Amino acid sequence: QVHLVESGGGLVEPGESLTLSCTGSGFTVSKYVMNWYRQVPGKDRELVASITSSGTGIVYLNSVKGRFTISRDNAKETVYLQMNNLNPEDTAVYYCNSRGTVVSSTGEHEYDYWGQGTQVTVSS
Repeated sequence: QVHLVESGGGLVEPGESLTLSCTGSGFTVSKYVMNWYRQVPGKDRELVASITSSGTGIVYLNSVKGRFTISRDNAKETVYLQMNNLNPEDTAVYYCNSRGTVVSSTGEHEYDYWGQGTQVTVSS
């Protein structure tokens, strides 16, 4: 059974920083594209950042560019989201995710795995 586990959320003041981490069990994080999403109550989840398995391909939500950095340590099977200069609009539950399609000899297999989420609250 696959489990993605986030950690590192918390309550910070505007301008401060947090680093989120995501590890997996039953899932080889190092082999797959990994994503960070966030969700505010009443709104759809939005993709915050994504990183390819090699770490060479990265995309960010426009509003976090220059403030957030996604990275991975494949030796530790861990993905990170460094969040700097946080503002109240960044308040959300942050989710680690991996989704895609694996092609094998038995055909194509879609996967879509989510962590339980970690709360990030930015408030003075």
